[in-house]
Amino acid sequence: MSTIIPLADVDPDLVETLLDTAFEPERHQRTAYRLREGCEFLPGLSFAALDDHELLAGTIQCWPVALTDPEGRRHPMIMVGPVAVLPSQQGRGYGQALVTASMTAIDPRAPLPQVLIGDPDYYGRFFGFANTHTGGWDLPGPFERHRLLCRTANPAILPQQGMLGPWRG
Repeated sequence: MSTIIPLADVDPDLVETLLDTAFEPERHQRTAYRLREGCEFLPGLSFAALDDHELLAGTIQCWPVALTDPEGRRHPMIMVGPVAVLPSQQGRGYGQALVTASMTAIDPRAPLPQVLIGDPDYYGRFFGFANTHTGGWDLPGPFERHRLLCRTANPAILPQQGMLGPWRG
């Protein structure tokens, strides 16, 4: 069984090596990286999974982002991801445990909407993410529209249109 620990307790070089292994070093060119450019991950929502031998098996990072609507208003959100699991450890529940840890750590008294770029079937089935409200949203780079997902307790607060980008207070 895995152990979930705060990502801040893991050597950043180990995290980078895991991300390179899981996603290839070219991962920095992906649009998801532009969404969080210049921001630090949210330590209270970011975790690592250790395997039975206490070796790093996976990580999840969450980031402060905002959707800027056509009137220029910024709507804060939480970007979930990357969720990364070593290829040799995939299929063992690490990814699901990491996402569950992050979603559970969100303060239920004031939950910000969560967004991610991922598989709608997987993230919808297990965590309630959907692309129902993201059809009018844009990103600072290429993306597959059906993979832009959002999860929120109150969809009425979501703007129908906007540009997603880093939150820069």
